[in-house]
Amino acid sequence: MKLEEIYELAIEMGIEGDVRDEEELKEKLEEAEEEYEELEGKDKEVFDEQRLKNPFQDSRLLHGDPDTEVERVLTGINIDTGEIMLADRLSEKGKMIDLVLGHHPRGIGLSSLHEVMELQKDMLEEWGVPINVAEGMVKERMKEVERKVMGANYNQSLDAAKLLDVPMMCLHTVTDNLVESFLTDKIEDQSFKKVEDVLDFLKDIPEYHEARKFNAGPDMLVGSEDNRAGKVVVEMTGGTEGSKDSYEKLAEAGVGTIIGMHLSEDHREKVEENHINYIIAGHMASDSLGMNIFLDELEKKGVEVIPCSGFIRVSRN
Repeated sequence: MKLEEIYELAIEMGIEGDVRDEEELKEKLEEAEEEYEELEGKDKEVFDEQRLKNPFQDSRLLHGDPDTEVERVLTGINIDTGEIMLADRLSEKGKMIDLVLGHHPRGIGLSSLHEVMELQKDMLEEWGVPINVAEGMVKERMKEVERKVMGANYNQSLDAAKLLDVPMMCLHTVTDNLVESFLTDKIEDQSFKKVEDVLDFLKDIPEYHEARKFNAGPDMLVGSEDNRAGKVVVEMTGGTEGSKDSYEKLAEAGVGTIIGMHLSEDHREKVEENHINYIIAGHMASDSLGMNIFLDELEKKGVEVIPCSGFIRVSRN
């Protein structure tokens, strides 16, 4: 596959897995095109033209000739300078790496992370929170995250990739959408009585089973395994944690159990206050599951996948 074909496939799959409908995402691309056409001079020079075909600001082709033929991909959850040097070293030793593919955003993908949080509005609405309430909470949280990423050294590993001319891509919300839709679809076919049943369901998934060997698999963070599960939802996409005030609204909407991949302390306190069961499925395992769904498609097309940097490779082909 060519590098550009891999990128286009990722966008296509991310759109298919998104909680928003395709028409809404198409409108987002049209808005970006209108914005671009109105710009002039230096403002137009700095516009991120990938926004014209990709609605996921934290998923980007960061470096490389789009026509590059890709036969082998080095894939990790976090791609930092060490992983770029590892790719270069493997190529020197005869195991040619044509692309380094990471999950967590780097470059402009990291500095634009807050923008993908818009989809959390639609997630909350789908779970029963009125859209006007969801919009208010998400907008405030987006501002917090924007302030937080402003000081990040977003180009550190990308600079290494450019110096060594190693093609580099990051797929964050694209593959988070894939794991969320995968788990949500499976949950719809289940009938959970207790939270323990939800945990057992997760433990049967290969990525989570493997993570348990490293004490990093599914675990109760808030609540009890003996509690009734109630309405179960999956909270694994949307860039990063949403508003901590959302848990009160989710409890009011009838959510009994949330499956997530990480939860900060101030968010945990709010979950506890609102008597919601919260299961941490496992961060690296959840990210790996989303990446695997995408990489299976590359594997079908003859691309070899080399795992690194916390990525648990499970092929479903």
